[in-house]
Amino acid sequence: MHLVVIGNGAAGLSALNRFRAIDTDSQLTLISAESGTAYSRVLLPYYLRRKIPYENLFIRRPEDYEKLGVRPEFGMRVSRVHPETHSLTLEDGRSIGFDRLLIATGSRPFLPPVEGLAGTNVCHLWTLRDTEQLDTLFQPGRRALVLGSGFIALQAAWAAQQRDLNVTVYELLPRIMPTILDERGAALLQQRVEEHGVEVRTAIHTERVDRSKTGVLTVHAKNHPPLEVDLIIVGAGVRPNIEFLAGSPIRTDRGILIDEYMQTNVPGIYAAGDVARGPTSFGETHQTHALWPTAVEHGKIAGENLTGRHVPYQGSLNMNVTEMFGITVASMGKFIEERGHSSHPVENGPSHYLKIVLREGVPVGAVALGGAEDAVILGRLRPWVRNRRRLPDVEGFLKGRYLLPRQVA
Repeated sequence: MHLVVIGNGAAGLSALNRFRAIDTDSQLTLISAESGTAYSRVLLPYYLRRKIPYENLFIRRPEDYEKLGVRPEFGMRVSRVHPETHSLTLEDGRSIGFDRLLIATGSRPFLPPVEGLAGTNVCHLWTLRDTEQLDTLFQPGRRALVLGSGFIALQAAWAAQQRDLNVTVYELLPRIMPTILDERGAALLQQRVEEHGVEVRTAIHTERVDRSKTGVLTVHAKNHPPLEVDLIIVGAGVRPNIEFLAGSPIRTDRGILIDEYMQTNVPGIYAAGDVARGPTSFGETHQTHALWPTAVEHGKIAGENLTGRHVPYQGSLNMNVTEMFGITVASMGKFIEERGHSSHPVENGPSHYLKIVLREGVPVGAVALGGAEDAVILGRLRPWVRNRRRLPDVEGFLKGRYLLPRQVA
């Protein structure tokens, strides 16, 4: 059998490892649009902050592919998939046949439709090439504007601040990290960000970017004075890499639709990671969780089923954990209260905040700000959420780490 994997990220690598652990004989081909061996996207901000050396970004070496018996095609894109002939066409015109196919092409940054935004000194923090570009632009005293306030955007802001740039953040919605933190958590984090000298503006609509002959970028926003900066970092979300599937019978809807076995509507063709929309722990049929752990889980299940097995996936659970501006930020599941939910917030000073949300006694989500130990609490809670187990004693669960509000003197 010949298995072709498109994508060299977390999902593709996880699938290859699991597949080869079961099937030691089949032919494996890996196609990657990027030109080198795999690296960790999670570590890119650490390199920009000078916390790790460049070589530590890489999580695979050439010999790792050789040990798996994988024939890599680096720096090559797929232009078309032909399910009817079990083949695909590469951008250089070559055709590769396959018996089974895994699409793990990930996602790419979204560029908002702001007039004049695209161009010189407008960057993302998504790929190794992006990081290399930012590394040269991060010169002390320069002025940087970050558009967006999600994890990646604020990691970029923190890296720029740590490299002695003057940093401003524009967020379209009324609070920062709108999909990752609740209102209280966002307010506490914004206070922390501003304490580090980063100016944060929320509910601001960017309309136009002008460029001077000297390279200065003037950013015009609605009901806000113009802002002159030297570079702009765009962190306004991502979109799945599915353009090469146009005209194919593979079903897509803001991503590739997959079932609980990671299979598309076309037998023998699977998808995993950021590009895939699959089942969640809460019963949604098609949802995207563009997270490294989810990609690893997807890949493991896909790799097993690509061998011919029939192992179902229990569903993804969004859990975000990062450290920025000297504080750990974490959230999981449904942390915004809805009808029928009860919440248990605990706040111990400006640097520690935790909230657990339950529905009929079952934890459905949580949010935390503080130290690494606060993220550990969410890790402990994760099996309760994923397995839909009742948590009859929240106080007991938190005992020894937090005082509930009624216990605070």
